[in-house]
Amino acid sequence: MTRTIRFLVFPGFQILDAAGPLSAFEAANELRPGAYALEVVSAAGGSVASSCGVAFATAPFDAAQHDPGEADTLVVVGGDGVYPASHDATAVDYVRRCGARLPRMASVCTGAFLLAAAGLLDGRRATTHWVRSRSFAERFPQVRLEPDRIYVRDGAVWTSAGITAGIDLALALIADDLGEAVARHAARKLVVYFRRPGGQSQFSQLAELQPADGRFAALLDHIRSHLDTQLDVETLAGLAHMSPRHFSRRFTSEVGMPPARAVERLRVEAAAALLESGVEAVQTVARRCGFGDPERMRRAFVKVLGVPPSARRRTAA
Repeated sequence: MTRTIRFLVFPGFQILDAAGPLSAFEAANELRPGAYALEVVSAAGGSVASSCGVAFATAPFDAAQHDPGEADTLVVVGGDGVYPASHDATAVDYVRRCGARLPRMASVCTGAFLLAAAGLLDGRRATTHWVRSRSFAERFPQVRLEPDRIYVRDGAVWTSAGITAGIDLALALIADDLGEAVARHAARKLVVYFRRPGGQSQFSQLAELQPADGRFAALLDHIRSHLDTQLDVETLAGLAHMSPRHFSRRFTSEVGMPPARAVERLRVEAAAALLESGVEAVQTVARRCGFGDPERMRRAFVKVLGVPPSARRRTAA
């Protein structure tokens, strides 16, 4: 059985949103020849330039062989060009018709804007690139946005985060179609992890909590290098030479989260990196990262990442 995976692009699409998943399906075909037929379509067809200038050859929406019902999955890619596309009646109508007739719909990165514009995400859980989460939530309040997820599956609709997360999405689709062994083969071919958990954070809290020149940059550096020490509000306020109340208020305003939550996230990310290295025992990781014991670390992982530490250890394995 050959499954047709159709990719929808538009002027200004992000090339890796399409090329990454296309390569994953191509790798699956090496182990299961003929498993997938791959198509790329656009409103007018012909050569469509990506945001980097490299163009894809595409077929038009209205080509007979690209009727909305003649495919198994439509994957809407992202990129800055999605914003005019999500206001274009032709593109929105095509996606809406595909949603009514195809067994499965998916988006990569900001491609979720086009799915949402077509009404296919109403009342559903979904994700998109974290940079665009706020504007997405404002425009589509009827969607249950989960902004810190690699990918989300809600019934027959799959959405993924930014750029490389499209590969995670494609591997998950392959596993759903052909089984874990084929998806694992595709991951090895692409030299990527075999499916990061869908609940994994989109971006590094260590890198993104605050710019390097921010007011609390030095304090955050101290936290990162002293995760196994006492890091309560009183201790941190003393290091910042502020009263606890004033420190907590200013830290939350400038960093974007309360001190306790920031410490927890930094500890979780450091622990996740150690677990993925496969070198340290779980008990040692819990102690080194300031959790004290594995059970406290497990609760923090589930709260922050949506998965237990064992999932990260399995990913490394």
